[in-house]
Amino acid sequence: MNSKNIGFVSTRFAGIDGVSLESSKWAHIFQENGFHCYWFAGELDRDLEVSFLAPEAHFQYIQNKWINKQVFSGNGRKTDVTEVIHELRSLLKAKLHRFINQFKIDLLIVENALTIPMHIPLGISLTELITETQIPTIAHHHDFCWERSRFSPNGVGDYLHMAFPPNLPNIRHVVINSEARKQLSSRKGISSTIIPNVLDFDNPPIVNDKKTEAFREIIGLKPEDKMILQPTRVIQRKGIERAIELVSELKNPRYKLIISHETGDEGFEYFKGLRAHANDLEVDLRTVEAEITNPWTNNEKHKTKFSLWDIYPNAEFITFPSLCEGFGNALLEAIYFKKPILVNKYPVFVKDIEPKGFNFVTIDGVISKTTVQAVRDILESKENQKEMVNSNYEVASHRFSYSILRNQLNPIIGYFFNNSDRQNFPKISVQQHLSTKQSLDNPDLFYDKSERYIAN
Repeated sequence: MNSKNIGFVSTRFAGIDGVSLESSKWAHIFQENGFHCYWFAGELDRDLEVSFLAPEAHFQYIQNKWINKQVFSGNGRKTDVTEVIHELRSLLKAKLHRFINQFKIDLLIVENALTIPMHIPLGISLTELITETQIPTIAHHHDFCWERSRFSPNGVGDYLHMAFPPNLPNIRHVVINSEARKQLSSRKGISSTIIPNVLDFDNPPIVNDKKTEAFREIIGLKPEDKMILQPTRVIQRKGIERAIELVSELKNPRYKLIISHETGDEGFEYFKGLRAHANDLEVDLRTVEAEITNPWTNNEKHKTKFSLWDIYPNAEFITFPSLCEGFGNALLEAIYFKKPILVNKYPVFVKDIEPKGFNFVTIDGVISKTTVQAVRDILESKENQKEMVNSNYEVASHRFSYSILRNQLNPIIGYFFNNSDRQNFPKISVQQHLSTKQSLDNPDLFYDKSERYIAN
């Protein structure tokens, strides 16, 4: 197969959120096989020479935040909102065309931007572009709109039906769990391939002792302190209250609860409540103020002092009490670093992960006395810990390794580029099609009238 140019598209490829991390792993696999990867998003920490930054594509872009406030308020949708949606759609579509032309993209991989409606104009623009150009596309779905209560009720049912996700012949859909595949089929009539989150279990992590020690210092841990790590963003569905309650019940002042990821993606009210809860239970709760880099980032300008891989080695124990997850990257990361874990039995875990034979401390939404004793037994017995983490690593190496990703991607790539029987695809190339759309390549033609609505 000749080398192809892969274009990744999302609202953000930066930091250590699940979409950014998983897309990096996919890119690593593609690059191993001689493909070239390029990136389009509203925030990027990738190498500049392979990046196309479009600030308007970020889910926190001012116009998009205004749109979301209007359409997810339960008050329907007014004409002025529709106008702003399509003005922003037009601008983003022009920039997507420029991205494809500039890097001669052969295949788009859309990461969650056709899945969860955090950026409606971007989803519509992608749907139109994919329809009009017939460019081969993989839609990688992490969490759908029907999985998040905040997107219902809404005033954009027509757009959700059209673009989240679209049902088009030149899109192959990938989901990360079996329930998502079932729901996508029943709700939209779309078939999909399951590719779970993965890690390179054939190659254990390389630990930089100096950096892990430096990380302890920046969060103020003394030599005798023990880190209980909550390796997630600070959003309500992560169930971080249960982690606070566990540390409280352990009744050991040396245990410090550290949250590794950022706050603010869904506001700060939840974090304020967590801080108050921790104070009431006399738990030393700390967040990481330093910016943490994606371990796969090669862009020196975006590399920070610490990566996610400098945090895990410090942890004595991992808490993962999520109420809902598309899969659960933090689970794999904890297994990768051979750390014992507490897991809440969220639906995807029960259906797709627990049956594989892992050995975790599990809860059903409540920290019981039995739970506390089980965690205490693990913390106090290095022998029990070793047996648990080695067993989990072995299971994960067979179930969630890079080989799984390679095996599942191969037939999809083969469909687009190896099959001779592709009657549904146009005879002209994508670049030939785009050359007829020169007017769309000039974003200066975009006239933004939406500021008057935002100001009001």
